[in-house]
Amino acid sequence: MALRIRRASLRDLPLLIRHRRGMFEDMQRGSKAELDQHDRDYAKWARKRLIDRSMVGFVAIDGKEVAASGCVWLREKQPAPGYPGGRVPYLLSMFTERHKRGRGAATAIVKAALAWARTRKLPLMLLHASDAGRPIYERLGFKATNEMEIKL
Repeated sequence: MALRIRRASLRDLPLLIRHRRGMFEDMQRGSKAELDQHDRDYAKWARKRLIDRSMVGFVAIDGKEVAASGCVWLREKQPAPGYPGGRVPYLLSMFTERHKRGRGAATAIVKAALAWARTRKLPLMLLHASDAGRPIYERLGFKATNEMEIKL
């Protein structure tokens, strides 16, 4: 059966939370207690943004099963040379069910997110890539930047 992409609704929030947790588990980031707390924190954060439409989710369906999901959050970006500032789509929480990997679900989600942003005439899209996700994003034209962080 063909892969199909649909927009996520508020009813999909448990799926989006589970997938985000799976993303962090795959990256081996966070203890069980930290991930449990993150699930609660993300649920509140994501619910608010799905309701106010500053975040949109996409779900890939393969046959009758969910294959993957990902979200786009419209966040503020400061002005920079060549960019006047304003809301910028940020791709986040990309996850593909382990038994559905390698079938194009993540690529289909990213393409849907890019199409969504282009129809809104948004000038760029940002994301942080895991090692596993980087090749997908590079194939679609994303370029690495020099962002850094420090834990305080």
